[in-house]
Amino acid sequence: MKKILSVLLGLCVIAPFLNFKVRAGELSLSAASAVLIEAETGTVLYAKNCDERRAMASTTKIMTAILTIEAGDLDRDFTADPYAIMVEGTSMGLREGDIVSRRDLLYGILLPSGNDAANAAAVSVSGSMSAFVEKMNEKAEQLKLQNTHFVTPSGLDADGHYTTARDLANLTAYAMKNETFREIVKCKTKQVEFGNPPYKRTLYNSNKMLSRYDGAIGVKTGFTDNARRCLVSAAERRGTTLIAVTLNAGDDWNDHTKMLDYGFAEVKSYPLETGCSTKVSVAGTGKKIGVYADSTELSLKPEQRSKLERRVLLPRIVYGEVKKGDELGSLEFFLNGKNVKSVPLYAAENVAEESGKLNFWQRLLKAFGIYV
Repeated sequence: MKKILSVLLGLCVIAPFLNFKVRAGELSLSAASAVLIEAETGTVLYAKNCDERRAMASTTKIMTAILTIEAGDLDRDFTADPYAIMVEGTSMGLREGDIVSRRDLLYGILLPSGNDAANAAAVSVSGSMSAFVEKMNEKAEQLKLQNTHFVTPSGLDADGHYTTARDLANLTAYAMKNETFREIVKCKTKQVEFGNPPYKRTLYNSNKMLSRYDGAIGVKTGFTDNARRCLVSAAERRGTTLIAVTLNAGDDWNDHTKMLDYGFAEVKSYPLETGCSTKVSVAGTGKKIGVYADSTELSLKPEQRSKLERRVLLPRIVYGEVKKGDELGSLEFFLNGKNVKSVPLYAAENVAEESGKLNFWQRLLKAFGIYV
C-alpha cells in the first residue's frame, strides 16, 4: 500500500511537467457545428459538422461591419434612418433623430451587437436594407462562401438566412485582415458619441472570451431562439492567430477554450526563407540589381513545412530610375496549391535613369508604370 501511495504521489508531482497532447477526436464540444482554423493559411485544425447550414444570429454582423468599413467615410456624421432603428433585440440605444458616425455605429454593431446599429449602417451604405443585403450576398459570392445566404443585416431569424461554421471562419479570416475591424473587435469597452445633440456614452463588449482567454483578440457573439448560442472567437499567441466558430452551442465559452488550446498545441510559427538571388535588369543602363525581402514567419503544422512551395515573381526588366526600397516583385508561398503568403521584394540599390537610351515605346511604357 505504501508503494502504491508513493507512486501516486510521484505522479502528482511530475504530472504538470508531462506533455499530454490532446487529439482532435478527443475534444468534447457542446456545439452542433464547429470549426477551428489557422487564420493566415486557412488550415482546418478541427471540424465538427462544419459544412452544415445553420442560422448564425448576430455573427451576421461580421459581414455587416466589414462592408460598412469598406464603404469608407467613417467619420462623417449623419442622422440615423428612423425606420431602420425600429428593430427588436439588442441595441446600442439609437433614437429617432440621433446624429451618429459610421465609425461609432461599428462599435455599436460589434460590441453590444446592436440591431439598430446594423440596420442604420446598412441604410447609410446602400440606401436601404434590401440593397445592403444584396451587397452582403455579392460579397459572400466573391469570398466563395458557397453555403452562406443573408436576409437581414442584423442576423435576426429569417427564412433563408444561414451559413456554416467553415464559411463563417473564412469570412472572419478575411475581416481580421482589416486593421479597423481588428481594432474594434478587441475592445472590451468603448466611449462613443451620438444623440441629438450628440453626447458621450460607453458601450460594452458581450464577448467574454476577451477576459476569459489569454491572447483573445475578438470577434463576435450571437443568439436567437432559432440559432441558439453562436460564437466566433480569435486568439493570437507567439505569432499564430487562430479562429474558432461554434453554432448552436450550450457551452460556447468552454468549447472555444478547448479548441483554441488544442490549436495552439498543433501549430507553430516558423521563419520563411526570404533570400533571393535573382537580379533584375534596368533598361538602358546595362546594370542588374539585386532584391531583398523582410524577414517573416508563417504558422504551420510541422508536417506542412515540407509541402510549402516558394515562387519568385519579378519582371525581367524595369525602366527608369530605381530607388533602394522600391517594390519590384514578390515571393509567393503556396501550400497544397493555395497561395498563403505574399512577401514584397524590394530593390537593393539605387540606379539612376538614363532616359536618353530609352526608345519612344520604352519611355511610353515607363510613363504608365508598365514593366516588362
